[in-house]
Formats: sequence, C-alpha cells, structure tokens
Amino acid sequence: MCTRECAVTDPRTVVITGASRGLGFASAKYLYGQGWRVVAAMRSPDTGLASLRRATGARDDDGRIIAVQLDLTDPASITAAAKSVVEAVGAPDALVHNAGISAAGMVEEASIELWERMFATHVIGPVALTKALLPEMRQAGRGRIVLVSSANGVRGMPATAPYSSAKGALEAWGESLAGEVSPFGIGVSILVTGTYDTDIITDAGTTDDRDFGGPYARLHNTMNTRGRFAMKFARSPERFAVGLAKALQDRGPFRKHGVGPDAQMLLLSNRFLPSAGMHQMSRMVLGIPRHGALRGGAVPLTLSQRAMIFAATKLPTPVMQRIALLITKFGPKKQDESDQETNGHG
Repeated sequence: MCTRECAVTDPRTVVITGASRGLGFASAKYLYGQGWRVVAAMRSPDTGLASLRRATGARDDDGRIIAVQLDLTDPASITAAAKSVVEAVGAPDALVHNAGISAAGMVEEASIELWERMFATHVIGPVALTKALLPEMRQAGRGRIVLVSSANGVRGMPATAPYSSAKGALEAWGESLAGEVSPFGIGVSILVTGTYDTDIITDAGTTDDRDFGGPYARLHNTMNTRGRFAMKFARSPERFAVGLAKALQDRGPFRKHGVGPDAQMLLLSNRFLPSAGMHQMSRMVLGIPRHGALRGGAVPLTLSQRAMIFAATKLPTPVMQRIALLITKFGPKKQDESDQETNGHG
C-alpha cells in the first residue's frame, strides 16, 4: 500500500487503457496499491470502476481511482477521454497503452474488417490518444509512454497475422516516437509480454476466423493442440503488473523489456539468431510442415511413416525383407480377426 512519503506528496498519475480486465485490471490494482493515482480508461467505466474499487478496497470518494470512457476505435471517444484526463489530473506521469484484442486465422481466412479493427485498436487509437495528451506532457517536461506489445510483435507468428502485424507496427511507432519526444523529457518503453492467463488467450477473448475444414486445417489442428498445451504454463496477470511497475521507473529515452521468462528468452534469441533460423525454430515449435509439404494438397507424413521411410533407406535389404514377411504374416490376420469379431457382435 501507499507509504507515508507518498501520502504527503501528490501521487504520480498513470493512465492505463483496457483497465477493466486482464493485464490492465491487474496493473491498475497493483499500481494503486503502490501509491499511484490511476486513471482507468475502459469501454464501460461504470462497471469497471466498481470492480476496481472492490478489488482495491477504495472508497467511492477516493480520488486516486478515476475512470474514463474510452473506445479506441471511435475518434470522438478518444478526444473526449483525453479531455477528461487533462481536466482531472493535468499531464499524466505515465500513459500505458495496454488495451488490445486478439484473433486467430490465416491471412487468407481473416477478413479485412478484422485487420482494420486490429490496427484501430493497437495502432491508430493509441496514436490518437497520445497525440491528444502530448501537449500537456511536453509542457510539463516529463512523462513515460509505455506500449504493451507481445511476443507476436517480435516475430510474425502464423495464424495470428493481423495481431502480429499490429503489435509489430506498435513497436516501430514506439521507437520513432522515442526519438521525437526525448528532447522534451518524455521517455518511451516497450514491454514484450509472454503468456499470461487473461481473456485474450482464451476462446472467449479471441475472434476466431479459422476454417478447420479448409486447406489450412492440418496446420490449425496442430497449432491448436500445441497452443492449448502452452496455455497451461501461463503466468498470472499480477506478475505482469510487477514488471510494469518496474518499467515505469525507467529514466532513459527508450527501453524495451521482456516481461516473463518466455518473452525474455525470445528477445535474446531474436538478437543473436538470424531471421531464417528464428523462422525455422518457430516452425518446429508450432509443428508446421516443411516448405512445400502441402503443395498440391499433400498431407505431411506422420512420425511413424517417416520412421518407416528412414528404415527402408537405411536398413539392409535382408532385414527389410524379414520385416515385410512379419507384417504380411501377422498384420492382415489380426485385422481379419478384428473384423470378424465386429461383424459377429453387430
């Protein structure tokens, strides 16, 4: 909770978008506990603010939690939100662009409307909100702008191209912005998140444009299985909030941090491995067939089939002949007996 020192001085103010759930909610709760004044920007401020007050134990008249309505896909909402922030707290000490949406689907499957909504939420909206607040921050000569990115923004990941592209654009914008605002005393931090247990990684929080009966079905099935397994190791949002709090202490003009061991490992690998190597590593982790494997509708060989082909090319001919005789002797007979038992009971 707030220390005696922060109680006798004006609290630092942080604006957090997407503060009604997930990483944003956990961050708002944690930073409030650390003595920050939190401006929670969200689509539904009435219900979201009530939830935050319950989570933090804040009273209804507590001025350290303020909610503003914000829809990043609506320019009028962005203008009104920025005006509300300035009227309530003046220049914020930190602006955290956390709000986001997720989607699954190949480039060929994902609708253009999804691409437009993705970039509006992750890039265009944050740019507009930042532009509206920068005059006050420049005049104050301080502030930190934090962009919450993702592992998908570091490497373009298959089946999430709209999301990966938007996060990649977010990071490039942050790097450009840092060079522009640094002379005015404003810094920029990019936080690359790993896997956290929030709605954005669940079916409920994802727009699903995957076609499990189409040409990419083989890829979808494999990646879906591996993705659900990876979610078992997702970390709690509260652990991200601790990482955000540390990033808000940054003093340099530009910083980029991985929040979570998986994100940190990805950034390290991406720094030292060539792009082709990273591509191959991602392909193997996701179980994507090799280049050309699906050409003409071909289905990739299974592990057992690959093992048989390997054996056929490596084992001596007498050994393979012996294996063939054993398969002929026992394979069809066992299948016939199974069929007879099925017919007898049918």
